[in-house]
Amino acid sequence: MALLFKSVHLIDPAAGRNGEFDVLVEDGRIARVDKNLPADGARVVELPRSFVMTPGLIDIHVHLREPGQEHKETVATGTAAAVAGGFTAVACMPNTEPVNDCAAVTELILKRAADANLARVYPIGAVSIGSKGEALTEIGDLRASGCVAISDDGRPVKTALLMRRALEYASMFKMPVIDHCEDPSLKGDGVAHEGATSGLLGLRGIPGAAESVMVERDITLAELTGGHVHIAHMSARQSLRAVRDGKARGVKVTSEVTPHHFVLADEALATGDYDTNFKMNPPLRETSDRAAMIDGLRDGTIDVIATDHAPHHADEKALEFDHAPFGIVGLETALPLCIDRLVHAGVISLARLVELLAPNAARVIGVEGGTLAEGAPADITILAPDAEVVVDAASFRSKSRNTPFDGWKLTGGVAATLVGGRVVHVNDAILGRRDL
Repeated sequence: MALLFKSVHLIDPAAGRNGEFDVLVEDGRIARVDKNLPADGARVVELPRSFVMTPGLIDIHVHLREPGQEHKETVATGTAAAVAGGFTAVACMPNTEPVNDCAAVTELILKRAADANLARVYPIGAVSIGSKGEALTEIGDLRASGCVAISDDGRPVKTALLMRRALEYASMFKMPVIDHCEDPSLKGDGVAHEGATSGLLGLRGIPGAAESVMVERDITLAELTGGHVHIAHMSARQSLRAVRDGKARGVKVTSEVTPHHFVLADEALATGDYDTNFKMNPPLRETSDRAAMIDGLRDGTIDVIATDHAPHHADEKALEFDHAPFGIVGLETALPLCIDRLVHAGVISLARLVELLAPNAARVIGVEGGTLAEGAPADITILAPDAEVVVDAASFRSKSRNTPFDGWKLTGGVAATLVGGRVVHVNDAILGRRDL
């Protein structure tokens, strides 16, 4: 049955809409957006006036762990976490076991996504076979099987020559190369940002330069080849400067930042009793780096907010700080953190936040969506910007609970999520028992 949302506050930056509209959904797509639309047999849905409808949010950097690490996450549990967090689509990184470096693994992931039937899943294929940094994958085959980008995430693209070839070949298939920018020789066996806090705690440091020198390399190679490089989970102020300069020169470079890198700084480590939920890669950096990321969100240098959702089993995170794996979950905390710490804090507008999470994300990986214009997929996120929420890791849909935000009180949440016009998540605590 068709759905008619009446007099809903719609924010759709790609379509240039920010105001009160009726939205008609038919056959999984947006049929009409206008004022005073007749019902004509459609089921009418009226939402609280404080709610906001946006295009379905897209997270272009998640780890679904399947195949091979199902004790951490599966495609089913990861997409359940996604829709609970307001994301109608996710792009999953290839550092699975086996690595997603061939059509067979890509097809398995897509089969699992179809079985789950929740969020859309866009696989990202590996740059190199086994992500070993030695030989390119069959990029054309990966594209044909459903991959939207290539990355050796978890590892940087090993050599400048390999990165050059990856950019050249990926551009033939209109795919970005997403790089985990990190110089292994500078990172060494570091586990935290190199600075006063790591010195105080006796933790081996990773300088911001370990990231920025690779960002500089990748931007230079993108300029040489004309390819599109996307800088994953940017954290260092020097990296932001390099991206800003590259864009000014017309280089095809885009970038993303995670909520934990613009909300937290390395000082948080000193309050956590060596809590491994504060251990991520890139590490939490200095306050000046965090401020730079906020500046980049504000001025447009940063294109996308992505979560780098990295689930780990509790037993793995229970190891000593030196030995615990890097990473935290993020799909179910991103929206409240973004609304609370960016919108309500006056850093950016809600419309700018939607731009970072929907149309820009769709543009970077070249997929349909990111708008609720007529004819677009009816992938819809309904936000409750003023709702009071408490992060409760025990209630996560994800298999894993590794978050530093457990117990945080935030303002802003997700009321409901629709994919292809189908309701896939309702937050009863926010929406109540209202029929949707």
